[in-house]
Amino acid sequence: MRVAVFGYGQWGRNLVRVFHEMGVLVALCDDRPEALAEAQKRFHGLRLTTDAASLLSDPEVDAVVIATPAETHFALAKAALEAAKDVFVEKPLALRAAEAETLGKLAKARKRILMVGHLLRYHPAVVRLKEMCLAGDLGRLEYAYSNRLNLGRVRREENALWSFAPHDVSVLLHLFEAMPVQVSAVGGAYLQPNIPDVSVSNLLFDRGARAHIFVSWLHPFKEQKLVVVGEKMMAVFDDLNPQAKLMLFEKNFEMVNGNFMARRPEGTPVQIEPVEPLRRECEHFIDCLRTRRAPLTDAQEGQRVLRVLEACQRSLTLNGEPVALPGAREETVHA
Repeated sequence: MRVAVFGYGQWGRNLVRVFHEMGVLVALCDDRPEALAEAQKRFHGLRLTTDAASLLSDPEVDAVVIATPAETHFALAKAALEAAKDVFVEKPLALRAAEAETLGKLAKARKRILMVGHLLRYHPAVVRLKEMCLAGDLGRLEYAYSNRLNLGRVRREENALWSFAPHDVSVLLHLFEAMPVQVSAVGGAYLQPNIPDVSVSNLLFDRGARAHIFVSWLHPFKEQKLVVVGEKMMAVFDDLNPQAKLMLFEKNFEMVNGNFMARRPEGTPVQIEPVEPLRRECEHFIDCLRTRRAPLTDAQEGQRVLRVLEACQRSLTLNGEPVALPGAREETVHA
């Protein structure tokens, strides 16, 4: 398999590194000559170009990896699929759910692999957490919350919701195996007009399960934490805890004098594979190219995440007014 990466920005550098280590990277495209000059010093033997069309028409390139600014994803992915290339697109797949649907239909018509880079789905802690959910260890999921906070990485082209929350939306849909039937979101723009630096999104699932997502680039410390509460047990995924990224807690309550009293549980570390999530994600893409199997994070996955983000954005614009997702109750999100 021969892969070309489009984009050598903050995240594109990581994709270039991993695909180069895997021995499948043959070319890199970026419209900044200085970025290509930097890449040339680190990676030898690559074809370096600012001409995207030349790579899309090159029969020596089997697949393209798109890590350019989000607003370019749709047009580049569409052009790549039309050029009969398999495609990996860093999140988000597009800026609109309708665009993601178009890409999915085009990939199906051209019999091409189309994968979206929802990295957390390939994190060993999330993989293990999903296994525990499927095994019934936590019981029926009741609620979850996800915090993705940092100081900095302020964007001009997108707000904190669109920059940070796609990761968390993807994982929550995966764990709950459902689309929310209703969302609401509030936030605030403090550094730049009309670009919220912080948002809190609430997701309501059928039968009462809930989740919320708190994202901000205007926060005094970095936090990447997911808490999942089931009817039996509770789990905490803390990606910044090097000693125990995944912990399992008992859910112990007893009635004392007519009041619920919680017995503070001791957390039990859960063993996870020592695998770099990005490496696992890139290996999955290459495996899909070879086997022609649909990726775990395919176009449908990307479209579902965009539908949730669009609904949250609508609620954010309406100062938190709830927004329903039509047809969500009948939609199945496969494990």
